[in-house]
Amino acid sequence: MTTDRQSQHDKQGPLRRIVSSVFAIFETRLELIGIELTEEKERLIGVLFLGLAAMMLTMMALITLTVLIVIAFWDTYRWQSLAAITVAYALVAVFCAVRARTGLINAPNVFDSTIAEFKKDRDTSRSSDT
Repeated sequence: MTTDRQSQHDKQGPLRRIVSSVFAIFETRLELIGIELTEEKERLIGVLFLGLAAMMLTMMALITLTVLIVIAFWDTYRWQSLAAITVAYALVAVFCAVRARTGLINAPNVFDSTIAEFKKDRDTSRSSDT
């Protein structure tokens, strides 16, 4: 009776260790995903805040510049100066929109490290099977 329990325990021991190792690897990968998500969230919040501050200050500067130019040319070229400023703003806006779109299209994958670790795990398990 003791030998039956011993042999069943020996058979389940390696299987339990393998399952435990798989769960440990999976847990580590999930922790890595969580860390990457946290880092990406913090980075995006920082960039968003700085971007909004820069946009607000730029708009204030552009409004002041527009008023200054219109006042300077009020007697002679008021409509022409307003048209030139409008065209300049539109060109800069198109340039910024194109750059923003390019930045979104060429953005790196957020989970590069996690995917690399999963690939290493897969390659390791394939090489140990052979």
